[in-house]
Amino acid sequence: MSKENSIGIIGSGSWATALAKILTDNGHHIHWWIRNEDTIRHMQLRHHNKHYLTSVYFDTSLLELSSHLEEVVAACDLLLLAVPSAFLEDVLGVLPEDALKNKRIVSAIKGLVPSTNVLINEYLQEAFDLPLDQYFTITGPCHAEEVANEKLSYLTFSGLQQERTQAVADLFTGSYLQTIVNTDVIGVQLAAVMKNVYALGAGIAHGLEYGDNFLSVFIANCFREMQAFLEKYEENKAAEKGTEMMVHNYTASAYLGDLLVTCYSLHSRNRTFGNMIGKGYSVKAAQLELNMIAEGYYASKCLHEMNRHIGAYMPVAQAVFAVLWQQLHPVEAFLALEKGFI
Repeated sequence: MSKENSIGIIGSGSWATALAKILTDNGHHIHWWIRNEDTIRHMQLRHHNKHYLTSVYFDTSLLELSSHLEEVVAACDLLLLAVPSAFLEDVLGVLPEDALKNKRIVSAIKGLVPSTNVLINEYLQEAFDLPLDQYFTITGPCHAEEVANEKLSYLTFSGLQQERTQAVADLFTGSYLQTIVNTDVIGVQLAAVMKNVYALGAGIAHGLEYGDNFLSVFIANCFREMQAFLEKYEENKAAEKGTEMMVHNYTASAYLGDLLVTCYSLHSRNRTFGNMIGKGYSVKAAQLELNMIAEGYYASKCLHEMNRHIGAYMPVAQAVFAVLWQQLHPVEAFLALEKGFI
């Protein structure tokens, strides 16, 4: 395979493993950065990731596994980022400033960079001078576990240019994976951040033994809150830059669909994390029990900080933040929410 068509994956969690499965099932050769040498040796010997999606077996002739990030980056034209947002700066911090020059970057990260509360593309532009037209995003609705079981799933690919974005999406399209393409790069990223926060809230509600009737009203209000934040965000950006506001299709799969599946699915780690909080676990205990990163935990704090500038009315997101970061009791937080839902 020529470097012009070579694909690199950075990360080795469940989502990275699912995306690697999709690409290799489609016959693509990939360079895969995995931090842990023991994981690499196990995969070379046993053909599967021993920590995540262990039922997925790989044709290792299609894998170039390495713990040296610089080698993977240098070898590839297209790089897929699939590490938790909280660790992104540490992972990419070893690279020189020009490491991503002329490369296509595809972000499968559903979070903000915690140190600065910025989107992934904004961090990459600041740290590596990456233009937005070289940046693409992957959003849902899609769970890694269903990809592992080859259940029909959908991914949304977003990029500034429709044709270039379609070329990226085509790498992933297959018998059990359909793709949707749009140009809404910023909106879908923010929606992906917010739906994880709301899924934490849905989990807390379940842990507090609220029923389906309440949860349906809860999610409807989350959806309304998401729209209100995004419209305020666009309003502020348009005022700052003197441009027209971006119009988002809120009923699209990347918005409403991803919100629904993340709030309802038992595969959702954010919902699971929230459920433990609702049942009385401390944040630390829930993190240890889950043993995976719940992006919504970090996102709730980032979103709180962002909204100080945006100024949107976000009672649900604020309640989740207060429970996770200010030790507000979940019962108290949800009793207050009950009275404000419409």
